[in-house]
Amino acid sequence: MSGRMGLALAGATLLIAAVLLPARAEAQFGLRGGPLGVARFAVGHVIGMSRLRHSRMAVRGSRYRSAALRSQDPRGAERGQPSNPYIIRAALTAQAALAGWHGGRRPQGWWRHPDGSYGWVGPVFWPFAHDDLTNAVVLGDATSLSLYGYGDIYAAIFAPYAATELAAYAGPQGRRARRIPSAETLCEASDTGGLPVERIAAAVQPNELQRTALDELASAWNAARDTIRAACPAQAPATATERLGLMRERIEAMIKATDAVAPPLSKFTGLLDDDQKARLNALANERRAALASMQRKETNKDTNKDAQASNACDADSDPRYDEKLQRQYEQLVQQQWPAGDIASTLRLDETARARFEVLQDTTLRTMETLSACPSQPAATPQARLTAAKARLETMLQAVNGVADALDDFEADLSDEQKAGFEAIGPKRGA
Repeated sequence: MSGRMGLALAGATLLIAAVLLPARAEAQFGLRGGPLGVARFAVGHVIGMSRLRHSRMAVRGSRYRSAALRSQDPRGAERGQPSNPYIIRAALTAQAALAGWHGGRRPQGWWRHPDGSYGWVGPVFWPFAHDDLTNAVVLGDATSLSLYGYGDIYAAIFAPYAATELAAYAGPQGRRARRIPSAETLCEASDTGGLPVERIAAAVQPNELQRTALDELASAWNAARDTIRAACPAQAPATATERLGLMRERIEAMIKATDAVAPPLSKFTGLLDDDQKARLNALANERRAALASMQRKETNKDTNKDAQASNACDADSDPRYDEKLQRQYEQLVQQQWPAGDIASTLRLDETARARFEVLQDTTLRTMETLSACPSQPAATPQARLTAAKARLETMLQAVNGVADALDDFEADLSDEQKAGFEAIGPKRGA
């Protein structure tokens, strides 16, 4: 990976690759086919209906498979071929997320993100959480952070994993153990980079006082990472209520982390002169330019005539295409919420049906509140930290609202009905 590209992610990539990738990794990197899951229509709405064509292009399995394998090939570095960090990460989280799902035989899971990565990996919600904050605040790249939203909440309600599959992530489980990371291993391996101190120092050339402040900021950044790691699950959440609770804990830990690094970040940047601040802010511009260049190269390699957008958040100029996608979206929404199946299987009475509709509507509204296309990145690290915290607070509010609606729905259900509700997710992914 280029020295100009995501040093924090590079360290995480090397460690998680060593922990998670089996010898026959290529058998798991394919992301083609699979069931028509909620991620399909979440992509279309959450990142904007006019961007679906690029999303289809971006999740092609051959690209992730070949790029991920090239990233592990030292000959590629010798040839000066930088690796796209998003492609690498998508392949790594796909490997981990699918290792225990249906015996690792499925080429893709419906709960993946538009970029091909996964927000739920076994019992772990939001791997790379700390690295996402580092990229968003220091490098001005909130792409991964912005992809968390409706699809992850849906996957918490209708879990893709069966109980036995989740158990595989709890510890060694016989012959397959080496291919399935434990939750603890995943949490430890996915957030390892910390603050790119030397890269920042090389950019701003700090004096002694500034270097001391930078070291203090690095210590706070590492403490923030530990705070997020502490919110990793000690055991697999077994119910939708527990999964939403885990989402809440992880997001709250990330918010706490942003609060912890805010004072030392303000102190460090306050000691910089205008020229140093400009050079620090230039790191974000370099990151965006490098990613844009990589994405253009990937797009130019693609033979699909529909895949011409260079950015997943670019607007499409064809209003008729938007209308067509909107109709598809509405159809998929109706298909993906198994309201009829739940009502008949659980034998819901009129009150329970009404409460389920509230749960469905509350969850669907998170598509609007958690748009995956961020606004123009702020110019300074402090402003980007504020924006990241605001995004997390919006997501926390959405999760809390869905959790309240779920509590109301399940309030008068029998144990048998609750068990039937929990069986819906794994059954739909079978």
